[in-house]
Amino acid sequence: MKKGYKALIDEASAEITTLSVDAVRARLDDPKVQLVDLRDPREVEREGVIPGAFHAPRGMLEFWVDPESPYFKPIFGEDREFIFFCAAGWRSALATKTVQDMGMTNVADLAGGFSAWKAAGAPVADYVKKPR
Repeated sequence: MKKGYKALIDEASAEITTLSVDAVRARLDDPKVQLVDLRDPREVEREGVIPGAFHAPRGMLEFWVDPESPYFKPIFGEDREFIFFCAAGWRSALATKTVQDMGMTNVADLAGGFSAWKAAGAPVADYVKKPR
């Protein structure tokens, strides 16, 4: 293998903005900030959610942020800062770098992901399944 996941994460982390749990908590009530949860649906159901976070499974992100995609989600066209997170910050670092490469400019990654959020005693809510 030429380059493993650790090298990819290190490279992405060097090119993105990473915010601490405290910095993100301070922005929770700002309507111009949108947290984006990249975790797998099973993780979300099992561990809970950050209140107000938008769930965008990692495997769909590129399709959901691209306005030319048939899967585009209008939330990603809003004038907001998007803060991505996953369980530990690995997937979200890669995702933040990817959407930045796609042209999104106001993006950041939550350091340590949901695990760090929970460990810091930041607010967590139970997952509530939305009707289809």
